[in-house]
Amino acid sequence: MALIGAIILLSWVPPVSRDALTHHLAVPELYLKHGGIYEIPFTVFSYYPMNLDLLYMIPLYFGNDIAPKLIHFIFALLTAWLTFSYLRKRLDTAWALFGALFFLSLPIIVKLSTTVYVDLGLIFFSTASIMSLLKWIENRFQVKYLVLSAFCCGLALGVKYNGLIVLFLLTVFVPLLYKQQGKSSFAGRKAISAKSSLNRQLRAIGWGALFCLIALMVFSPWMIRNFIWTNNPVYPLYNSFFNPQRVALAPGLGSGVKPDDEEDIISPENKKKSSSWGPLAIRKVIYREAWWEIALIPVRIFFQGRDDDPKYFDGKLNPFLFLLPIFAFFQLKMNPEDVKVEQKFLFSFAILFILYVYFKTDMRIRYIAPAIPPLVILSTFGLYQIHKFIARQGSLRKGQGAQIAVVVLAAVIFILNALYIIHQFKQVDPFSYISGRVERDAYITRYRPEYTILQYANSHLAADAKLLVLFMGNRRYYSDRDLIFGIDLFRTIVKRVDSAQVVLNDLRQSGFTHLLIRYDLFNKWTDKQFNDREKKILKEFFARDARHVFSNNGYGLLELDNIQ
Repeated sequence: MALIGAIILLSWVPPVSRDALTHHLAVPELYLKHGGIYEIPFTVFSYYPMNLDLLYMIPLYFGNDIAPKLIHFIFALLTAWLTFSYLRKRLDTAWALFGALFFLSLPIIVKLSTTVYVDLGLIFFSTASIMSLLKWIENRFQVKYLVLSAFCCGLALGVKYNGLIVLFLLTVFVPLLYKQQGKSSFAGRKAISAKSSLNRQLRAIGWGALFCLIALMVFSPWMIRNFIWTNNPVYPLYNSFFNPQRVALAPGLGSGVKPDDEEDIISPENKKKSSSWGPLAIRKVIYREAWWEIALIPVRIFFQGRDDDPKYFDGKLNPFLFLLPIFAFFQLKMNPEDVKVEQKFLFSFAILFILYVYFKTDMRIRYIAPAIPPLVILSTFGLYQIHKFIARQGSLRKGQGAQIAVVVLAAVIFILNALYIIHQFKQVDPFSYISGRVERDAYITRYRPEYTILQYANSHLAADAKLLVLFMGNRRYYSDRDLIFGIDLFRTIVKRVDSAQVVLNDLRQSGFTHLLIRYDLFNKWTDKQFNDREKKILKEFFARDARHVFSNNGYGLLELDNIQ
């Protein structure tokens, strides 16, 4: 209860996390203002599946943007319950409690539980899909469990596109598990006919196909929506395949997912070259990592994680989540056959998921979230095996020593997690807000320096004002005015014109009334992007056609002159 209370306290502050302000609160709020779901072509996040984001619309409708954090946290509690239920059946209540608490207290889970993200929903539905698949095996392939597993997998897909990895892996595992268990059921028979073997292989493939079909049917509303809007059911993924002749987004209006205040301020030539590199090559160039450091990333994520630092995977795990699963396979032959199959399946799923993320994208701890519950379960089995190994040495003293060793090891695990939680209290500082010492606006400004200028725009600009925003990280939630994040658009305009007047004309004809700029990043960017002629045009434009209105915390609001 202390852990749950701590997480609730950490949640009880206004949302300031990046993805909440760019996506998980921003898009539902736009839907509420519009009166329903609609296409937002200049916000790529709005094309993502939104099962949880739609839930967040309920408290947002009543003006509460803290409750979505608690909704997100509920999915962590549900996942802990799934972990507890599985371990209690396989071990006992004490070990099940360890597994559930280990999961809930992991740094990445604590961090996600106190933010308006959706990863905990993905974790829950993917874990529910895995647990249902294990029940399908345990109950001699009763179809209802496979249907339930596929249904949960479809819901995971509807939470986040990372669910596609879950779908792919489980669709492959379904026929493999069916065939593996089929071999076990035939143990003791002298021979199996070729026809019977072929029939079983076809049934295995059929089960896999059924699983995939049901999951996609559950996910289909989001695919249909995107297909209608973009001719791509999983937009913006694989858009070059679905729309080879079409531009992914309107020119210059947010062509990527990466927030613009996190982009590397590099020359256009190097940026174009790096776009063809894989994530491992990019790490080598940006972070100057050696080949062995890059090769060890799947191991390093358990030891070197750090919040808000992409170099160190933007999240934190616990080293024992890597170490303990190794011990789960000690003396594996002594385990019941069904437990051996389940452990191998959980291990294979976790490893393949991590490796897929490792090779396909720049590693973030959140991206491997569905692999965490299987690793927690295996960690619990590993600690159990350590206890059993020490206790099996024979004497009463060694039996007591086994209990002491396990208690000490568990204490070390939870101390590491507790230290992270204590650090979160220092960083989030919920008591200053809950006690009323710090008001809401002041609290938000502490973490989001652009908040003051957005509040000024909300209070002083006309309701129909349209702002071109440069280097504010796509964070639109706290703005009541129309924001367009358009770095590429601004670059394109400046490069194709021959005078400051034409820059003004182009911006005004696009409907913009104001510019909102983060000065430090904008200045670095212009120095890299433009030649001397273009810099001269920009200097004239800002001197003559963009009137300063308000500045604060390194951000500036400028009003565009009317077209002459």
